[in-house]
Amino acid sequence: MQNDDQERTILVLNSGSSSLKFGLFAQRDGDETLLLEGAAEGIGRDDGRLRIKAADGRVLLQQEHLLESQTDALQKLSQVLARQHHARPSAVGHRVVHGGPHLRTHQRITEAVRRQLREALHFAPLHIPPALALIDEATQIFGDAPHFACFDTAFHATLPPRAAQFALPHRYADAGVIRYGFHGLSYESLVRQLGDALPSRAVFAHLGNGSSVCALLDGRSVDTSMGLTPTGGIPMGTRCGDLDPGVLLYLMRAERLDADALETLLNRHSGLAGYADGESDMQALEKRVAAGDARASLALDAFATAVRKTIGGYAALLGGIDLLVLTGGIGEHSVEVRRRVCDGLAFLGLVENEPGGKVRVLHTEEERQISRHCRALLEAGAG
Repeated sequence: MQNDDQERTILVLNSGSSSLKFGLFAQRDGDETLLLEGAAEGIGRDDGRLRIKAADGRVLLQQEHLLESQTDALQKLSQVLARQHHARPSAVGHRVVHGGPHLRTHQRITEAVRRQLREALHFAPLHIPPALALIDEATQIFGDAPHFACFDTAFHATLPPRAAQFALPHRYADAGVIRYGFHGLSYESLVRQLGDALPSRAVFAHLGNGSSVCALLDGRSVDTSMGLTPTGGIPMGTRCGDLDPGVLLYLMRAERLDADALETLLNRHSGLAGYADGESDMQALEKRVAAGDARASLALDAFATAVRKTIGGYAALLGGIDLLVLTGGIGEHSVEVRRRVCDGLAFLGLVENEPGGKVRVLHTEEERQISRHCRALLEAGAG
């Protein structure tokens, strides 16, 4: 057991729809320092892989095989932690995409919180079930540590009514049918990284398998592309993004699709995968584009155009853009997507690779941000 509060470690579990990222942190020099990190990717697929490495880059575990679930990956992580002789974590932080209308602040996970998450399943059907399963498994493994839920929606609690409320009768907003916004922990980490260098008018774009764009005024979210659920906004890997509501009515009437069938179609078989015959991986799409594949080219063009249009709309909302930040797996690593997004934005002064310019690429630090919140909650006595 550790005696120095400054040495208490926090294990962060970042649950995605088909992935699990994690990091072990200790506090050094007033901020969270990484001790160990890793990721399980392609969960449920034959080409899944798990990699765990120390902060100095040493690979502690690397496996390439089918990972049946996030709990499977967590079991292997706990074994590595034991072998590395790390003290058991003093707290475990969980990224939770959506807490529904009643969970909008980071907090300790209690049975009441679990119950509210179960009641919010329909808000994020891809994310909440595996997150709940992971919380249950992590509680079994690290039951002597407090567990905290950090919500992606919390950062967007500052949305003004004109952005948060849909053009529906007020009773729906009263029932929680509003724009929540997501990737909040990612955006919050960018605000923290930029510090005093963050200008008044900024737009952040988190581009990955799930993608969104956020308009910030003085560091606060004032609009964002995702809505009630992480399905809305720009087209994503397998999610459709915004649709004319009439499309849903057509599918219900002409193809007799019920809610479950619509959910599967819109969340698992649409977006880039819908354009490109099932392919959602950006690197694979770029290779197909280079080989002259028309459908892959359409997917890439539609994705970049949707991002660019959203940025342009936020320029009008903010009265200009002083900084555009691109992050996430695609935003950080795809030169082609960044080029296509920025093409046509020069009139806003947004020119990629311009020294000292308004466009920056930053690595998102969701896990470190979660660790910060957990430590603050611990110090406040929530543990």
